[in-house]
Amino acid sequence: MHKWRQRLAWTEAHPKVWLDLVRIYIGLGLFVRGVLLITNQGGDFVSAAITRTGESWLLSAALLHYVSLAHLIGGAMLIFGILTRIGALVQLPILAGAVLFVHRGEGLMAAGQSFEFAALVLFLLTVVAIAGPGPVSVDGESRPPAPAPAPHDENLDGIH
Repeated sequence: MHKWRQRLAWTEAHPKVWLDLVRIYIGLGLFVRGVLLITNQGGDFVSAAITRTGESWLLSAALLHYVSLAHLIGGAMLIFGILTRIGALVQLPILAGAVLFVHRGEGLMAAGQSFEFAALVLFLLTVVAIAGPGPVSVDGESRPPAPAPAPHDENLDGIH
């Protein structure tokens, strides 16, 4: 029981480490999604996206390049904690589009639960974008602490 309390005290003293684990996990998922999009191993996602947009194949091709590169590069940025906020912010329009346009028709509690998962990833990316890098990152919080304010001496107020 003593070991359990020590671990619990450590987790309460280091809350940003848990956020870093979430950041790394989301980064891995987005990186893998980017690899799948580039290699077209995610099924017929690319051809379905092009036919979904109809006439504008140029727009859909540009959108697919943006999504795949943002997932690939932004996911790697999130994994290692390099420019963490930028890596998360680049993903937000993609996930917002997935929630609002792609999976909205499925509704809640669908068989694949893609809507719920996209909404969860959107929420967690927003949290990471706000919280920024944690201690387990390249651009982590290795900043020196702010200097303590100088003590105020009442004898220096001009009244002696």
